[in-house]
Amino acid sequence: MSVKAKYQPVLDLGLKFGVKDGYVNEEGGILKVGGTAKTQLEKDLMWDKIKEIGGENPADIQADIKVEVTDYYGIYEVKRGDSLSKISKMFFGTFNRYMEIFEMNKDQLKNPDLIHPGQQLRIPFK
Repeated sequence: MSVKAKYQPVLDLGLKFGVKDGYVNEEGGILKVGGTAKTQLEKDLMWDKIKEIGGENPADIQADIKVEVTDYYGIYEVKRGDSLSKISKMFFGTFNRYMEIFEMNKDQLKNPDLIHPGQQLRIPFK
């Protein structure tokens, strides 16, 4: 199996996220990839996939992933049954940071207890 084939799920994530200026080169058994993800969340998800495939410190891949947006961590699409406190727990490990999410999204939220499926909420940095 080629190194590129091994890390294909990472490349697929890059396509899904629309990574800009992406490149992929395989040289001497090392896969060199890079580009610009929209958010830190997308970058982190790509790195999580790299580590899932290659271990904590993979020697067969070099990734240079930059981030376009630096004023929030990522975007989360609200699903049925979500609340800001549940989203807070998902991203921060605590229910208590829900007001930070509310404050960051006041342009579309008027009440922290009222969110709707399909809304795209900006998530603040950890």
